Amino acid sequence: MELYIIRHAQSVNNAMPDDQQRVPDAPLTELGHEQAQRLAEYLRDGRNRDPWYNPSTGYSRLEHEADWGITHLYASPMTRALQTCQPIAAALGLQPNVWVETHEHGGVYQQRPEGIAGFTGRTRAEIEDGFPGFLLPAGVTEQGWWNPARGSETMPEAIARAIKVAADLRRRADSDERLLMVTHGTFIDALIKALFFQLPSRALFYLHYNTAITRIDFVERERLLVRYLNRTAHLPPEKVS
Repeated sequence: MELYIIRHAQSVNNAMPDDQQRVPDAPLTELGHEQAQRLAEYLRDGRNRDPWYNPSTGYSRLEHEADWGITHLYASPMTRALQTCQPIAAALGLQPNVWVETHEHGGVYQQRPEGIAGFTGRTRAEIEDGFPGFLLPAGVTEQGWWNPARGSETMPEAIARAIKVAADLRRRADSDERLLMVTHGTFIDALIKALFFQLPSRALFYLHYNTAITRIDFVERERLLVRYLNRTAHLPPEKVS
């Protein structure tokens, strides 16, 4: 299996200099929409498709494919991930799946002077209306997908969630799938660490720019090949954020 991990495009929160002004479920900025569209076109056109590689011998050869051959498309239920995924789905002709467990660390919340306030996230009807064609799991209900009573998710809880997602991916390791996941910066860090048994360390961090791509090949269930990290070849330098 080939796994492509993509951080969402620039959100309103990403563009804010003050963390205290962050909104609970931030949409994309104008730049973010442009980044998402550039990424979609890049994936559609198949540019810079990396060569096939034999990890046992080091032998490689170019693949003459018309596209990336993505077979499965997933997105976090957060607005910025859904908006990033939408043009990708249109460009690749794929039906996206919402994967609730890939949401960003913390969930849907806002830090206020009186404490943390939790929110529900988009409801099932709101996602169906704003993002038609996205497949929704049972965890996305008419009351939303985040329990506001939880307030903000702790880092240990986020790490446990990343371990679960990594285990789900490993169960698909022997398939021929090419899976693309649109998710979030802190969760990507935790997921990569979960895949390589580096948790719960916070001594290192896998940084990802907005719409950056990381590719990890599952050669075997317990043997992974990192093809690249944090690649932004689809963006001109002035569009990287």
